[in-house]
Amino acid sequence: MSPIDQRDAIKNNIRDAADIVQVISECVELKKAGTRFTGLCPFHAEKTPSFSVNPQGQFFHCFGCGESGDVFSFMMKYHHLSFPEALKDLAKRYHVDLPEQKMSDADRARMKKREQLYLVNQKASEIYQKYLRESQEAEPARKYLSDRGVPEELVSRYQLGYVPSPEVGGWKFITSRLQSKNISAVAVEQAGLAVKKESGGYYDRFRDRVLFPIFDMSGRVVAFGGRILGEGKPKYMNSPESIIFDKSRLLFGLYQHREAIRKSRRAIIVEGNFDLLLLAVHGIDNVAAPLGTALTRQHIKSLRGYCDEVVLLFDGDSAGLKAARRSIPFFLAEQVEGKVALLPTGHDPDSLVREKGSGAITDLVERAKPLAEFVFTALVEEYGLTLSGKNSIMQELSALVKEASDPSQRDLMIAHFSEKLGVSPARFQSGVPRQVVRRENFEPEGRVSLQQLPRKERQVVDFLVLYPEFLGELQLAGLDQVIGEPVVKELVTHLEQLGKRGSFMPEELLSVLTAKKDQQYISDLLMRGCDPGEDEENHGRKLCDQLLAWMESVLMQRDGADLQRQIHEAQQSGDVARLEALLIQKFEVLRKNRTLQR
Repeated sequence: MSPIDQRDAIKNNIRDAADIVQVISECVELKKAGTRFTGLCPFHAEKTPSFSVNPQGQFFHCFGCGESGDVFSFMMKYHHLSFPEALKDLAKRYHVDLPEQKMSDADRARMKKREQLYLVNQKASEIYQKYLRESQEAEPARKYLSDRGVPEELVSRYQLGYVPSPEVGGWKFITSRLQSKNISAVAVEQAGLAVKKESGGYYDRFRDRVLFPIFDMSGRVVAFGGRILGEGKPKYMNSPESIIFDKSRLLFGLYQHREAIRKSRRAIIVEGNFDLLLLAVHGIDNVAAPLGTALTRQHIKSLRGYCDEVVLLFDGDSAGLKAARRSIPFFLAEQVEGKVALLPTGHDPDSLVREKGSGAITDLVERAKPLAEFVFTALVEEYGLTLSGKNSIMQELSALVKEASDPSQRDLMIAHFSEKLGVSPARFQSGVPRQVVRRENFEPEGRVSLQQLPRKERQVVDFLVLYPEFLGELQLAGLDQVIGEPVVKELVTHLEQLGKRGSFMPEELLSVLTAKKDQQYISDLLMRGCDPGEDEENHGRKLCDQLLAWMESVLMQRDGADLQRQIHEAQQSGDVARLEALLIQKFEVLRKNRTLQR
């Protein structure tokens, strides 16, 4: 059986074994309606059920938001899993054996390194927790947490730990303890817990800090955030990024709070770890926090599957205003409603909730202003609505509009802000710098989808999806010159990124492509698969050779057209020497082209 046939067989076996009604009913309250089951859609807010599950066809569909798919699609979207993770989860649940995947030496080495970093962080977390819980020298840290109102129950729930100062625990507190567990100092450094000295040897990165383990969405410790107890700087410190930790994608607390966020359909974003902890102490646990970085589009994308609204609970200082302003294009691009709730002067969420209780926070959040309105109001307060004030506001807003990646969103913002300012859209737009729009981030009107590509170009796309191992060969032969459509470039970029992580399943493309039409095209392609009629490797090689010949023919035809233009120019100018040289080139192109067509 070929690899593709084997993969399809595994998928079908799991799909047949899995009860889609049972799987979805664990997350959605379903009621029987004839041969179907209905309930409130988990992917958008609604009061009247429009979510339907068809047990005969083994698929779901929401007539409200349009989400649909099979049991794999539901697991991936609802639980934020990749396709391989959903496959493994369902296989384990329904006792379907999965064959071991063949991996290259490089894939095995990369996987081994990732697993090692997970192990280092997990062992370190256990050591930090035990030290905070049991060591006499950790009494100052326990008192610090108690004074800030963090009870023992939350210390355990968030798996907080403590690392002593060098005077108490030495400069290799965690490094030496992990080495005693047969973990090398190099691995400790790669996990971000140790720093290599120029003179040789290592010392701990974190010292005299309360430590917050940072979890990925599968519950694995990937990094740490530390708050210093003394007066040293920086006050807060996070682990450096690694192959398992990307701070632009992860939010502190999202793993622990994802169900609370999903239930309320609202996420509250705060700036600090203790802000999050103290809100949770007072029963407000639909909260997450960035990890020492501004809110990114990936953060909003992560939240989108859990909620419809994100409230930024920020200080009213200039830094908070700038952070809110920068995030507007991300909310627009991900189609998530963003709001801002400003804290009273002199307060952060921690101090406000301790002083005035959870009701003060809830009231602020309920009265939060839409993000764009908040920014506009703040600019009006800063500059006024005089002629010079309007000019200043337009300059500020122009820079903001420029960052919006979707042209339709840019037009909407221009129309909205120009009306607010009492100027024409053309006048407002004259202050918006022109930009080269990154087409891969959206699906503008008129954009060519995969389905709309010419037949031969669709064959190339199909081949790359089913045989991604030949991508490099096609690129070297001039793939980007032959097919210049943005949708193909986007697909190639995703294939390259997935390939860097090692072997992958083509289904993973469904979680990274942004356009629904393209997702559907890939889904249909994978459902059809292919029928090689011979062994897989030879079939792939044969198809690749055919496409390479076609690509060479296309490039040669273009060369011929360009040569013909140059020949015409040489004839017009009377340049006989150049004309003769160009005619020789043309005959050579024609000869090669005839050879390819035989």
